[in-house]
Amino acid sequence: MIVRKFSIVVSAFFSLAVCAQEMAKTDLELKPEVKLSYLDSIKSTFKKNDLAAKVDSLWMNELVSLDIYDDLTKDIQTINKDVTVDEELPTELLKQRLAAMNQKSPFEIEYNQGLENIIKSFLKNRKKSFSRLMALSEYYFPIFEDAFAKQNVPLEIKYLAVVESALNPKAVSKMGATGLWQFMYGTGKQYALKIDSYIDERSDPLKATAAASEYMTKMFNIFGDWELVLASYNSGPGNVTKAIRRSGGKTKYWDIRNYLPKETQGYVPAFLATMYLFEYHKEHGINPERAVVKNFETDTVAVKNQMSFKQLADLLDMPQSQIQLLNPSYKMGVIPFYQGEQHFIRLPKDKIATFVSNEEQIYAYVKHDAEFRTTSSRLAVKYAPKAKPAAVKPAPVDNGDFEFYKVRKGDNLGAIAAKYDVSISDIKKWNNLKTNAVAIGRSLKIKAEEEAPVKTLPAVVDKEQAIASAENKEKTAVDMDYVVVAGDNLGSIAKKFGTTIAELKELNNLTSNNIGLGKTLIISKAAVVIEEPASTAIASNSVDSFKKKAPSKNVSEDYYVKKGDSLYSISKKYPGVTISDIKKWNGIKDEDIKPGMKLKING
Repeated sequence: MIVRKFSIVVSAFFSLAVCAQEMAKTDLELKPEVKLSYLDSIKSTFKKNDLAAKVDSLWMNELVSLDIYDDLTKDIQTINKDVTVDEELPTELLKQRLAAMNQKSPFEIEYNQGLENIIKSFLKNRKKSFSRLMALSEYYFPIFEDAFAKQNVPLEIKYLAVVESALNPKAVSKMGATGLWQFMYGTGKQYALKIDSYIDERSDPLKATAAASEYMTKMFNIFGDWELVLASYNSGPGNVTKAIRRSGGKTKYWDIRNYLPKETQGYVPAFLATMYLFEYHKEHGINPERAVVKNFETDTVAVKNQMSFKQLADLLDMPQSQIQLLNPSYKMGVIPFYQGEQHFIRLPKDKIATFVSNEEQIYAYVKHDAEFRTTSSRLAVKYAPKAKPAAVKPAPVDNGDFEFYKVRKGDNLGAIAAKYDVSISDIKKWNNLKTNAVAIGRSLKIKAEEEAPVKTLPAVVDKEQAIASAENKEKTAVDMDYVVVAGDNLGSIAKKFGTTIAELKELNNLTSNNIGLGKTLIISKAAVVIEEPASTAIASNSVDSFKKKAPSKNVSEDYYVKKGDSLYSISKKYPGVTISDIKKWNGIKDEDIKPGMKLKING
């Protein structure tokens, strides 16, 4: 009986062992081998850092938004200090608060009706703007205070950057003044700020603030009055000295204000009103919005080779917009490398740790990516579609070979060219147009391109040749033209074509975000050229297996968010999928996602 029980137990263990082996074998069969890209293989060797600096994407967008700058600049330039504003703030209480501010400031802050009107105007119309500005100030004010303390400049001058640029390092005035401190080109060069095709240090918070501090010190040595220093910053020292002469030799701002240019008359009061709102924001119910990233949470590292923001974003799993925010002085989305000069990149501290710990792999990837792009350019020529030979000019044809299109309201050459699948330059040539402007009601001659013959592979195709042929097809760059219409800006155009502002500026050699109506922009897109075999089942299956590497937009797939994921990093996992696609498919209004959340891809 004992022997029988023992044999049953042994048989059970044996059965379990066999079952486990079969399950393991099945499990192995169900997990196909995934071929890693060179980027993924490089990142898999990175030494991971436990720090996780979570960046609020909405706040990041806030930092690069220009709407506050536009609104505040317009207010300061057009505000009428003589118009009484109906806003609840007793005059006697305001006088007491201004007197308290005057006691602890080197500025002469005294009550006058014009200052009261401007303060009340800001309270009535700009409460929300100041709430947002106070969030930005948590990042920039420590930089300003550090630079001013070194030069013994009053720390209150930090509020001048709010008046000048609304704390936006990418702000550009109509006159071309640029950056947080709105330096003109000549003044920037005078204070040794580097300005070239790749770099504009007027947008560098550290270097531009140091230059502003140096300017303030020199002007104070001339005028001996901080209000006059501010007036000279706005209108130039020449206009201040003229006002002093016209006033009969008076040397106080409030005594010469009426002799200054009109804009400068409201400039210093706007500065003092800004200082007041920052000092007494709680009393007026202005609650600063949350600032997630602060300057002390970032650091810099010297770059030893030229690299692009895109390469850094791919390697460090962070949005390009964040790199652009922290490094606004790089105009082309590229950190250049000049012999004998050092250039630095500012990143969140956890990303700096990743960068420094893996520099060798990072530079290896940058080199590989540069070589790959060069190779791809050559392959693009080799594998370009034969339907539109660029070098061959079409022979002259009679009007009978053309069809005519009548220009309607809202049309532009870009839209018409896209409608007929022709280029803008062809339409201009066919109709003898010198510019991109077309009048409503004009009839344009259009000759559509003939379709290229469909190529097929031979009836018998070797399996390995079919796979190799499919896998060796490269992406070819197809340039598209777009004509700027009313209401367009670089942001809306980039969103429309699934690209970035930096890439548009690089393609079109733009040095600022300003674009003129009717300007033709180059829009770059990538298209995969695949020649499918016509007849054999083997070849067809081989090409199908290649296509599965890119997700089909007709097939839905679920993705579960992991810790550390962002919409940007998830979109990179699926070629051809953008952040806006994921947000549309899942009804997401912002970029706030949580671990464990199920996302639908290609729905």
